[in-house]
Amino acid sequence: MKIFWSEFAKNQLREIYHYYSQKASLKVANQIKSEVFRKVKMLISRPEMGQIEPNLKESGFEFRYLVAGNFKIIYMPQLDHIFITDIFDTRRDPEKMNKSR
Repeated sequence: MKIFWSEFAKNQLREIYHYYSQKASLKVANQIKSEVFRKVKMLISRPEMGQIEPNLKESGFEFRYLVAGNFKIIYMPQLDHIFITDIFDTRRDPEKMNKSR
């Protein structure tokens, strides 16, 4: 099982890392990034482990999510790979999740 990241998800993670490295510390930014990668790695052996994302049900695709701290890792499990589509701050308005793609 392979993991692929959308450009949007990569950019979101970069922005999160940059924000926390500036506003908190490099240590905090690295901890967040490590936790996201740890959770994503778990999907390799259990791609269906995340819950279905209710805010994206109407998209026609099966989006799932895992939580890493204050962030949702939004992904789509496929037959031979997992596609990470977004890293979403759960403190934001969930309606923005639909508009962020």
